[in-house]
Amino acid sequence: MSLQGFWMGEAGQVAGQRRGVMLGIAAAALFGCSPPIAKLLLPRAGVLPLSGLLYLGAGLGLTLVRAVRRASGGSSREAPLRVRDWWLLFAVVALGGALGPFLMLTGLSRLSGLAGSLLLNLEAPLTIVIAVLFFREHLGKRQVAAVAAVILGAMLLGWQPGRFAGDGEGVVAVAAACLCWAIDNNLSQRLSLRDPVAVVQVKGVGAGACVLLIALFTGVSFPGPALISAALLVGVFSYGLSLVLNMQALRVLGAARQAAIFATAPFIGAILSVPLLGDRPNLLTLVAGALMVAGVAALALENHQHFHRHQPLEHEHLHVHDEHHQHPHLGPVTEPHSHPHVHSPLVHDHPHVPDLHHRHPHR
Repeated sequence: MSLQGFWMGEAGQVAGQRRGVMLGIAAAALFGCSPPIAKLLLPRAGVLPLSGLLYLGAGLGLTLVRAVRRASGGSSREAPLRVRDWWLLFAVVALGGALGPFLMLTGLSRLSGLAGSLLLNLEAPLTIVIAVLFFREHLGKRQVAAVAAVILGAMLLGWQPGRFAGDGEGVVAVAAACLCWAIDNNLSQRLSLRDPVAVVQVKGVGAGACVLLIALFTGVSFPGPALISAALLVGVFSYGLSLVLNMQALRVLGAARQAAIFATAPFIGAILSVPLLGDRPNLLTLVAGALMVAGVAALALENHQHFHRHQPLEHEHLHVHDEHHQHPHLGPVTEPHSHPHVHSPLVHDHPHVPDLHHRHPHR
C-alpha cells in the first residue's frame, strides 16, 4: 500500500493504525536490542559515559543523514521545526535527557536490582495517566485491559531473583525519573507532527551533551576510542532510528498506546540475550511475553468508531487531501506534502485513534 493509502478512507484509517503499531514495535525492538549490547560495553565504559554516548550517537547519526540529504539536493516533505517548538524541545532534552537519567542513577544506587527493575516500569502507566488526564487521549475498557496486560508482563519480566531492598529516597528518585520520561513522552507526542529526524537530532545531541557534561563534572573516567565508536554506532540505530520510528508511532497512535507498545522493549531485549549473552528464558519470562503479545495484539486490532466532531484547527504537518484535509492549492500538488492549513468543522463517523486530529470527549 502506498503512503497515501494510509490516510485515505476507512480502510486507510485502519491501515494507518496498524502501521502505527508496527512502527511502535520496530522502535521497541531497536531499543530493546541496546541493553544486552550495552551490558557488554558497560564494564569498560561506565554508566554515565555510555548513556551519553548512546544519545550522542543518535544525534550525530541523524545530523549526518540530514547533511547527506541536503548535499544530494533532497529535502524532507515533513513540517520543519518552528521557533515556537523550541520550548518543547528544551523541556524534552532537560527532562528526558538530563534530569531523568540523573534521577534514575541516583535512585538505582540506593535500591536492589529487583526494586529498581520493578520501579522503572512506572514510566508506561505514568505516561498513560498524563496522556489521558492532561492531553485528552481516550482509552476504553478493552484498551485499558490491553495496556494493563503489557505493563503486567513488563513487571513480571523485571521480577528477577534477588532481595527487594532499598530506601525511601531511592524509590522517590526512580519514580521521579519515570515521571520525567512520562512527561517527555507526552511532549514528544506534541512534536510528532514535525520532521521526526530533525526532532530526534536535536534531542540526541542535546541529551547526549547533557549526560556527558554530568559525567565530566562528576569526575567519571571516559573509555577509549574503540569503545566510544562502538557506543556511538549502537546509538545510531538503537536510539536514533528507534526514536524516529517512535515519533512516527506517537503521531499515529498517541502517547498512551505507544507507551504500552514501547514497554515490550525489555522482552525483545530478553529474547536477544539468548544468543548474545547465553541467557535462558524461564517460565516467568514466557508468561510475561505472552501477556505482552496479547496486549499489543489487542491494541493492533482495536476498532474505535463513532460519530465525532472536529473543531476548527490550524496547524502544519505531512498530509494528503483526505476527508480531514480539504483545502485549496495554487498550481500542481504533489502528495503527501506539508504546509500550514486550516481544518473546518466536521462531523463524521470512521475508525480512529487519539492522534492530534482526534482529541474529543467521550461519554
